[in-house]
Amino acid sequence: MNYKVLYRKYRPDDFDNVVGQDYTVEMLKNAIISGKHAHAYIFTGPRGTGKTSSAKIFAKALNCEHPVDGNPCNECSSCLSFKESPDIIEIDAASNNGVDQIRELINNVKLVPSSSKYKVYIIDEVHMLTDNAFNALLLTLEEPPSHVVFILATTDIQKVPITILSRCQRFDFKPVNKDALINRLKYVCTEEKIKITDEALEEIALISAGGMRDALGMLDQLANDDEEISLELVSNYFGSVSVKRIDELLTSIEENEISNLLDILGNIRESGTNYSVFIEKLIAELRRIAIEIKSGTASHIISFDDVYGLIFDLNECLSNVNLNIDPYTLIEIVLLKYVNAGNKSNKKSKNVDLGNKLNNEDKSSLGNNIEEKSNDKSETNNTDSEVDDVEEDVSQDDNIEVEPEEKIDNLPKIDVEVRINNCFVDASKKVKNELSAIWVDFMNYLMNKDRNLISLLADTTVLAASNQYVLIQSKIDSTNELINKSIYDLQNYYHEFSGNNLKFAAINEDLWKKETEKYRFNLKNKIKYNYIEEEIDSSISEDNQQNVELDETESVAMDIFGSYEIEN
Repeated sequence: MNYKVLYRKYRPDDFDNVVGQDYTVEMLKNAIISGKHAHAYIFTGPRGTGKTSSAKIFAKALNCEHPVDGNPCNECSSCLSFKESPDIIEIDAASNNGVDQIRELINNVKLVPSSSKYKVYIIDEVHMLTDNAFNALLLTLEEPPSHVVFILATTDIQKVPITILSRCQRFDFKPVNKDALINRLKYVCTEEKIKITDEALEEIALISAGGMRDALGMLDQLANDDEEISLELVSNYFGSVSVKRIDELLTSIEENEISNLLDILGNIRESGTNYSVFIEKLIAELRRIAIEIKSGTASHIISFDDVYGLIFDLNECLSNVNLNIDPYTLIEIVLLKYVNAGNKSNKKSKNVDLGNKLNNEDKSSLGNNIEEKSNDKSETNNTDSEVDDVEEDVSQDDNIEVEPEEKIDNLPKIDVEVRINNCFVDASKKVKNELSAIWVDFMNYLMNKDRNLISLLADTTVLAASNQYVLIQSKIDSTNELINKSIYDLQNYYHEFSGNNLKFAAINEDLWKKETEKYRFNLKNKIKYNYIEEEIDSSISEDNQQNVELDETESVAMDIFGSYEIEN
């Protein structure tokens, strides 16, 4: 006897064996019991969730001589001859999608059933029909003969015209619940005497993404009389990743172990794991951690805000795969970003400021470029020049050595507001768009240059740009501060990459909003921006600006910021 694959062998022959579609099954059974069925149905949902199987069961039940609680009896002559019945017409719209095929169908609709009560047309992948074919089907679909029932099935309901949808009763098939899918797989394994661990069953259920046909297909591939199917076998065969590996990855992020993080990602990539499966599993684990954090039972030390941000950044990776970047490169950049999120310290760090980290010789070499702290309150008004304290270690060991920051350059602190002013002097949308277009390429260039810097720049966007200055922004305020501390490295790398000498500044959302409002106010009042020498540590003030007549001020602002209205 020829071998039959599992998904065909265990295809349901009545509604009670359809897994994970309880609501839809109940509605269809009620239609059979009451005898009040529609003339046209459309079944929509992901692949392998039972659409075509349910259509065949419904067609069998419609013609069954003795239905039982809405199910076909599978014993009468109609049920026994169902597969060979000329009154059940299955059409694959993917290969029969032209108007000529539909016109032939319409002509045959008029013929009465040869031996059944109803002639049932099952049109699979109906969204593949051409526009002309849909138009030809409309009238017949709306008012078919009383002995005809149409059942349309599709995995892409968005492509089906609303004129077709309005003439059908719609049933949505959901991805099969994980527990229901596992129970069905256990039943099949028992019947087929397949040895498999519970962890392997869960992994198959996860990889199949709620598709019963896919799950049975994977089980079929792995089945072996002499070998038990293990989690490792499933992961190696289908390129999956275990929860344990996910936990190791998150621990590397929490402990700032960049090399370990990159090694784990490299192994996952080399194993052939589909990036979407990996992201889905990572998000699922992050969701679990988020719940534990809120319930006070978390074993991980990652913050809720980082979990929240990481989930949405990973989800955004899925929408950016159309860029010419390897998906795992995007994932790597996103994860590296959270290694330094919030300026987290490792367990050897203490609460130390820049003044304590630098020895006296280092501080004297800085000269007047960095404002030194003073006990006099009158000399400590400008908090922008201070460096954020590193988080205090929870360890009680007083002998732990204090390690300095990785990079402390004897370079002057940039004045962000001065750079904003200078960028606004001749900023243009054209320059901004040109820079934005190569920003991703610059990120790729940095991957082999400075992993720490790329982790900070992972989610940055270009806000404004001129031929000399560029304003960028990260979604996390503390990250903008860290970028400005490494701004000279950024400028040097960009010069290596493009050959252009540009001055950068990272600004947070509140400051950007404030400065753009100021810019528009200045345009309205015909106040022109002039360059300010950066050696002068001063903020933008009205004394640094001159009143000059401007032409087409509104168009200038719109060119940089987009459309806006200036209040009178």
